[in-house]
Amino acid sequence: MPEVVQAQPIEKPPRSRRAELITFFVLAFGIWPIVAVGIVGGYGFLVWMLQIIFGPPGPPGH
Repeated sequence: MPEVVQAQPIEKPPRSRRAELITFFVLAFGIWPIVAVGIVGGYGFLVWMLQIIFGPPGPPGH
């Protein structure tokens, strides 16, 4: 009868403080500012296009 071998769970090595700091700085000063500029720019573009299609906000002109 073949011997049954149980698989050991693979443990990830603990992340070092330096790796976590690098990840934080990449997110805080790299990715998130780009995402924020993209969201604000996209919203501005959407408002601009809607004003081109429907006209500027305010009372209708005579």
